[in-house]
Amino acid sequence: MTDAASAPAAGHSFIHQIVAADVAAGKQGGAVKTRFPPEPNGYLHLGHAKSICLNFGIAGEFSGTCNLRFDDTNPAKEDVEYVDAIQADVRWLGFEWSALHHASDYFEILYLCAEKLIRDGKAFVCDLSAEEVREYRGTLTEPGRNSPWRDRSVEENLDLFRRMRAGEFADGARTLRAKIDMASGNINLRDPAIYRIRKVSHQNTGDAWPIYPMYDYAHCVSDAVEGITHSLCTLEFEDHRPLYDWCLDQLDVPNMAELAEPMRRAGLTGRASRPQQIEFARGNLDYTVMSKRKLMALVSEKLVDGWDDPRMPTLAGVRRRGFPAAAIRAFWDRAGVTKQNSVIEFSVLEGCVRDVLDASAPRRMAVLDPLKLVIDNVDAAHEEAIEFSNHPKNPDFGTRKVPFSRELWIEREDFAEVPPKGFHRLVPGGEVRLRGVGIVRCTDLVKDADGHVVEVHCTLDAETRHGMPGADRKVKGTIHWVSAKHAVAAETRLYERLFTCADPDDTSDGKTYADHINRDAKRVVQAWIEPAAAETAREGNVQFERLGYFVADRLDHTPEKPVFNRTVTLRDSYAKR
Repeated sequence: MTDAASAPAAGHSFIHQIVAADVAAGKQGGAVKTRFPPEPNGYLHLGHAKSICLNFGIAGEFSGTCNLRFDDTNPAKEDVEYVDAIQADVRWLGFEWSALHHASDYFEILYLCAEKLIRDGKAFVCDLSAEEVREYRGTLTEPGRNSPWRDRSVEENLDLFRRMRAGEFADGARTLRAKIDMASGNINLRDPAIYRIRKVSHQNTGDAWPIYPMYDYAHCVSDAVEGITHSLCTLEFEDHRPLYDWCLDQLDVPNMAELAEPMRRAGLTGRASRPQQIEFARGNLDYTVMSKRKLMALVSEKLVDGWDDPRMPTLAGVRRRGFPAAAIRAFWDRAGVTKQNSVIEFSVLEGCVRDVLDASAPRRMAVLDPLKLVIDNVDAAHEEAIEFSNHPKNPDFGTRKVPFSRELWIEREDFAEVPPKGFHRLVPGGEVRLRGVGIVRCTDLVKDADGHVVEVHCTLDAETRHGMPGADRKVKGTIHWVSAKHAVAAETRLYERLFTCADPDDTSDGKTYADHINRDAKRVVQAWIEPAAAETAREGNVQFERLGYFVADRLDHTPEKPVFNRTVTLRDSYAKR
């Protein structure tokens, strides 16, 4: 696990206070054991990162452990691709689990626990169809009705349940339901299903099981047999907590002697526990959707370039965009942990990204929209290497040599033939400082047949070069450049937010999230970069001076054919637009 010092602390949130009190009281022997339990039916997103940081962070604060457990009880939607991706994402975020488990590791344990519920008269096999179950359930204001099969004998229920396990019945023909209270004000307690028949091959157990446990049942038993002390869940599970506690009350997992051997076979060496479920508000950001179903639709309908598209809020996507893991951890630490649902501005996350990259990204020069600048009083064959600092705030980054020659590329927006008010860059007859070179004066323009400026001619004041008497002469503007003779062509992908409105899920105007997709969220342009930039390693972050932070694409970038993704601009300009 990541060191507690580098993991986002839960601070002094209400969860921190609960755990601290439990440790002080010696509850569970003073142990703290948490888990991150994703379902492997999609890629993790930024909202999951909050849960990851919280579970691993709490465990780290209290010298405990945190497991990674795949809640793989719905094989029709799960895939080993997601299992592998989730493990990679958790590690990339900076954490290492104490143990890796699957809910499917406990299928035998879950089955034995279900038989105990039947023997104790707490569960029954029901023949109602899914539609009939909904009809019998009642509403928020009306109680439900008992299933006609609720009073089957223990012997008949055991026989039917074992025949379900043997694969005798068709999908959906029967379910095993907990026998609780059809008049409960909490609909989750109205005899919920705990097993259903699904003859679907499982990515971990193959065709060994034709029945699968329901999430609410499997989750609490899995927590118990793993010895989890604090089961941290998002707020939507608050109404499910009474069912979580009911299952644990009926089963008393720590004292079920018949589970000792199957627990050993499942690789569980510690003692089972009575875990405590605690809910917290999930992480929501504006200009984003976090629903796995909607993210899946974006991928399947090819509205994005895959799960790791840099416009996606998946961890794979923001990683490819160049968001540092440290920035994501810092963001969720800054956001805090509460029981109040809220939406955080995406700009706050971008601010955390800038903070991390400002300190860690070396500087390079690049030109995205090139305009040729020719220095007429420099010899056509002239070449030199100018020494530049790799980081203006940290000399430990060292220096590099940047080639300089007579012809340069500058940003087109750094020249204006008719300058707007307050423009302090290059204009006809005006002066500007070339970064690291000296002051040049614009003397002439070359235009194409349509009247567009295609070349700017200047003269260099040699007295303003480094070490010369006029080096400190002041002019208002300084611009960057790249030597045209030495520049390397690079593909740059300029990303914006994927949606045009802050709440893409808002359907009050009759539109869906898909109607709010920003069709201009990705632009690809050829840039010219200095040679040192081309040597950036894959996933290496750089600041292209005056342009923004970029990352060398983790899949497509090579020194011969550089590909950079814009991570974030140097300052937040989105709100103004």
